[in-house]
Amino acid sequence: MSIKRALQGENSVRDLSLPEQRHPEKAHRADQAQPKKPDWIRVRAPNSEGYKQTRAILKEKKLVTVCEEAGCPNVGECWSQGHATMMIMGEICTRGCTFCNVATGKPNALDLFEPGRVAHAVSELSLNHVVVTSVDRDDLTDGGAEHFAQTIRAIRHRSPGTTIEVLIPDFLKAAPGALETVVEARPDVLNHNLETVPGLYLEVRPGARYFHSLRLLQKVKELDPTMFTKSGIMVGLGEDRAGVLQVMDDMRAADVDFLTIGQYLQPTPKHHRVDRFVTPDEFKAYEKAAYGKGFLMVSATPLTRSSYHAGDDFARLREARLQKLGRA
Repeated sequence: MSIKRALQGENSVRDLSLPEQRHPEKAHRADQAQPKKPDWIRVRAPNSEGYKQTRAILKEKKLVTVCEEAGCPNVGECWSQGHATMMIMGEICTRGCTFCNVATGKPNALDLFEPGRVAHAVSELSLNHVVVTSVDRDDLTDGGAEHFAQTIRAIRHRSPGTTIEVLIPDFLKAAPGALETVVEARPDVLNHNLETVPGLYLEVRPGARYFHSLRLLQKVKELDPTMFTKSGIMVGLGEDRAGVLQVMDDMRAADVDFLTIGQYLQPTPKHHRVDRFVTPDEFKAYEKAAYGKGFLMVSATPLTRSSYHAGDDFARLREARLQKLGRA
């Protein structure tokens, strides 16, 4: 198939290993220099037996993970421990964020059997905590909300002891009630990432709206005040410290419980450039500031990602709430 036809959205035989077919919306962009990573960013190549076993289970169940699709640097560590972030509703996103390595284009139809396969994999991996995320599906009336709900219910049925965290899209173009559908399925944590400061949205996250995302997080608490909420941003995109602190204040005004901050890493020369590598000491300062603003849980390190150490962090998050209530 020609590149022209691939760009027109005929994705049934797209080769997502080819940059021009994986990211047709970025093909016209000038290459951005990719600076050398500092020592504190580097990780070992994945090759452990645990990694191989996790990969085999996911392949057998024909499941997609954001770990692979987004090129997460922590995939070796997480998969070696049997932890993986399931990405439902396919591997092709309807958005074209300039930071993201997930493929862009016209998605395929939903797989109605996917929730059951995800639940089966969670059971086989014996997960105490699972993170389920998705591509943006602006082509669906509900943005995929019911598919999220079905996946949550399937996991609950097969692994009732597993806590469930969902990292949802913004449902910007979905019909009213999409968020309510997910909340009514009762995940333990609802995460939606703001990703960056509002001044960079047009450049970094052009298909999204900062205050819509912020309002979504706030509305979760209005629907269910007991549900943990979580959000995260990347640094190194061109923001300044004052902007990051303002995002923290905005999140706290929306009653977000858990904040993650990690270093942006440029997937390819066609993606948004890395403005700078934020030092570990700066991350520690962000962590201190965030706790001072009232977050129950903060993860701020160069390699922090939304689902990195999510299970351990959830246990700490729950304990932090209990301690806060005990002091009330």
